[in-house]
Amino acid sequence: MYANLYLFPFTRAPLEEPWVPHLLEQNPSTATSAAVSTTLIALLWGPFDASFTIWFVYFSVDFHHVETDGDFGVLEVEEEEREQTSHFILTQHSTQKASHKMASLGSSRILFTLFLAISLLHLNSAARTLSETSSDQLLKFQYHKGPLLNGKISINLIWYGKFKPSQRAIISDLITSLSSSSTSKPPKSPSVSTWWKSTEKYYSSANKKLGISLGTQILDENYSVGKSLTTNQIVKLASKGPHSNAINVVLTAADVAVEGFCSSRCGTHGSSNGARVNGKRYKFAYIWVGNSETQCPGQCAWPFHQPIYGPQSPPLVAPNNDVGLDGMVINVASLLVGTATNPFGNGYFQGPKEAPLEAASACAGVYGKGAYPGSAGNLLVDPTTGASFNANGINGRKYLLPALMDPKTQACSTLV
Repeated sequence: MYANLYLFPFTRAPLEEPWVPHLLEQNPSTATSAAVSTTLIALLWGPFDASFTIWFVYFSVDFHHVETDGDFGVLEVEEEEREQTSHFILTQHSTQKASHKMASLGSSRILFTLFLAISLLHLNSAARTLSETSSDQLLKFQYHKGPLLNGKISINLIWYGKFKPSQRAIISDLITSLSSSSTSKPPKSPSVSTWWKSTEKYYSSANKKLGISLGTQILDENYSVGKSLTTNQIVKLASKGPHSNAINVVLTAADVAVEGFCSSRCGTHGSSNGARVNGKRYKFAYIWVGNSETQCPGQCAWPFHQPIYGPQSPPLVAPNNDVGLDGMVINVASLLVGTATNPFGNGYFQGPKEAPLEAASACAGVYGKGAYPGSAGNLLVDPTTGASFNANGINGRKYLLPALMDPKTQACSTLV
């Protein structure tokens, strides 16, 4: 009898070098009659690693009648109901006692059943472990090893449609308030600059800092590409701003419809290749936010308007007395942090890359301590106007800014 034992892998990942089946064991003996050959394949399940490798053991057995003086009998392979089970059962029968055959057949079935049960349990356990690990990774807010924005960055505003000067001042003052060095007279605490400073936690490991300032402002009051815009047209508008060391923010007026606006988003951010500057092509970051005042304030201007769904608590008074613009402040602030910490889709975020929860969106609806669905949390209230806010800006401005995910504590951090 010849019994050869080979080991070879099945894997979804490419092997580093061509695989040659490895002969583990060979057991030759003298053969004197015609051979009966068969194959028994068994799966040996091990913990799944990143390459998802499964090892097979391949038994190649040649069985022969053996000349002996003892009562060892002969080995053969019987196929039982192959069409239904595709299982091979190795049996042994004696040349003297038929009961040996039945006992061996029963033992083989028991061993095979036991082997199959253990294999399935191990497979289920490994699959469950793999699933739990994947779920944990999706639920965790983490860094995905991509670049973050750093250095001196200008934030350029592209106003598309009709905006009053007072409305433009709300956003431009917000951008200027992000930097503590932008004014000789710092705002009272808690301030917008303190809120922005919390993003430094994302840069501590890389030892890099991000400095931002208000750049140019471009007015497009004549609706140069119409009042119904696609995403590609938003990118085209964003490209009107500088392409080097810049975040170009497109702000669309209340009478402008944008692809996906209100139905699935209040704004977005991304990046695009810009024009060549001194022979080098730069990739610039862009943001788009729409004024939802007349289209979907319950979705994009909450908590200054009653929400479309969920608990219908009374809306808060907007700190700048403009529901649409104060809603835009929240979305611009959220997307600025998302752009800084996840500019190209491989920075900090939680969940799938196709629909990531970023530094601010991971804390959606949280503006102060004690927040819960339908309540923005415990906020500051202006005694004169009754407006709710949580941050002070330049020129006496008051803003409501979103909570940000702390990458170290994995918890939403609020100013108040």
